[in-house]
Amino acid sequence: MTATHILLGFLLGLGPLVILHELGHYLVARLCNVKVRRFSIGIGRVVWSRRFGADQTEWALSLLPFGGYVKMVDSRDPDCAPRDAAEAAREFTRQNVWKRIAIIAAGPITNFILAIGLLAALFMVGKDEPGTRLRAMAPDTPAYVAGMRGGDAVLAVNGKPVQSWSDLRWEIGQAAVDKREAELTLRGAGAGSGGGDYRAILPAAALARLDPETDAMTALGLQMWRPRPTVEKVLPGGAAERAGLRAGDLVTAVDGKPLADGLDFIAAVRAAAGRTLQVGVLRAGQALVLPLTPERDPAGGAGVVKLMVAQAPQMVTVRAGPLDAVAKGVGRVWEGSVTTLKMLGKMVTGQVSLKNVSGPITIAHVAGQAVDAGFGYYFEILAFISLSLGVMNLLPIPVLDGGQLLYYSLEVLTGRPMPARIGEIAQLAGIGLLLMLMALAVFNDLVRLL
Repeated sequence: MTATHILLGFLLGLGPLVILHELGHYLVARLCNVKVRRFSIGIGRVVWSRRFGADQTEWALSLLPFGGYVKMVDSRDPDCAPRDAAEAAREFTRQNVWKRIAIIAAGPITNFILAIGLLAALFMVGKDEPGTRLRAMAPDTPAYVAGMRGGDAVLAVNGKPVQSWSDLRWEIGQAAVDKREAELTLRGAGAGSGGGDYRAILPAAALARLDPETDAMTALGLQMWRPRPTVEKVLPGGAAERAGLRAGDLVTAVDGKPLADGLDFIAAVRAAAGRTLQVGVLRAGQALVLPLTPERDPAGGAGVVKLMVAQAPQMVTVRAGPLDAVAKGVGRVWEGSVTTLKMLGKMVTGQVSLKNVSGPITIAHVAGQAVDAGFGYYFEILAFISLSLGVMNLLPIPVLDGGQLLYYSLEVLTGRPMPARIGEIAQLAGIGLLLMLMALAVFNDLVRLL
């Protein structure tokens, strides 16, 4: 992926979410008659600004593209202190505690509402996604040991119906985070299954052993079903053309070893650069064996034959009515928020590696990939980034919204505001912790990128 894609991903992914988060603070502040001095996208030195509206609010772009902020009239900040009695009445700190809570909570709540709205819209429009039919699996995988077989389709996980591969991945992930077994209901279609429904259990121990840095589904032996390796197109001047392969040929075996699907054929070709393979082919009902010698790819050394073979998974359309779509969106956002908090807890206790902390570069990279994959996938990624921003901003770190909400919650309980000196110390500690988290996130991003 090019730097342009990453930049585009950042602007289209993180940019709108930050703007909407800060707009949440801004709009509720206006509703509470609190005067806003500055609305900034980015932090640090202001590089561009203009003033608009009756309050002459300064709308600004700042140097560092890490978040943003809304500055309200506040006597604790010399730059934002009230200039006259009219402004003093509209000062943030003079509002009752419930108004202050509403203003601060509005940002994260906006992120959650946006995530729910995006997911609900996707469910209503309908998404074409890979289905839950399973690819043939190795005998030593947990899925095979549990009794699952290639060709079978998963209907539910722990009693929750699954329509698509993303549903299946989500429910398996929930079980893994909760360290509980996953009971799958499947419809048999493989050899000897009889076509009936049956249950298979992935034990909690197998899920607990999963490495968060690897693909959990692959580790369990769960992969998407793919069609048999039918040749779709033979490109001119390549090894496939010289071997005599034609469009419509069904590749059945390589060196006498049967192939399940196109991925098996691709793997066999990539591993055989410069070595002749005996490829079994079924053409118009006639069995043939053709000698195929993959060329060595100069870029990576893998074998290439200039041929396109069927490998697209079986697709299903996932669609819901308006009420069901909103309910699904709320459910996904709730479960995603809980999962995020559980993962953070496991990082704090050392059960999950800190390598899983991601920053703006990874977010931009993922958003760039989503742009390439199409609007449906892009909006889904955007929804989960928005969800993550909402959760992260609610963490009880003093410089974040969650830290301020903690102060005001204590004020509600005790009937008096937190002493200014304690607030200052907590603010400095929060800044230090946030800087360390940002440094860790950027370091992890650079390691992944390089």
